Amino acid sequence: MNPQLKKYYIFLGASLVFSIGLQIVLGYLGVPWFISIGLVMAIFILLPMYMRRRQMGQMGNYGGSSSGAGGGFFGSGGGQSDSANVRYVCLVCNNKHKGGSCPRCGSKMQRADF
Repeated sequence: MNPQLKKYYIFLGASLVFSIGLQIVLGYLGVPWFISIGLVMAIFILLPMYMRRRQMGQMGNYGGSSSGAGGGFFGSGGGQSDSANVRYVCLVCNNKHKGGSCPRCGSKMQRADF
């Protein structure tokens, strides 16, 4: 098993145990059950989300990045400005256009021209 996945499952189990313990403590303190269940569910959902965001941030600043650089399939590209430079060439009439169907012949058969 992947060590990171194992760590995630251990953390998930620990948050479940913590949530159940918190539910019992809040029950003894006289907090209404619907408030304590809501709090426990929020903790059980938010802690793994926080852990995943922190882990994704350590992997290369992909999750919740404040830098504005879009991480893509090939790393941290410039985002939409790089995709605006892609032009397509129609395979039927060899017309260069920006996307969709060919404005000259209407064909949808095209190849990307970088």
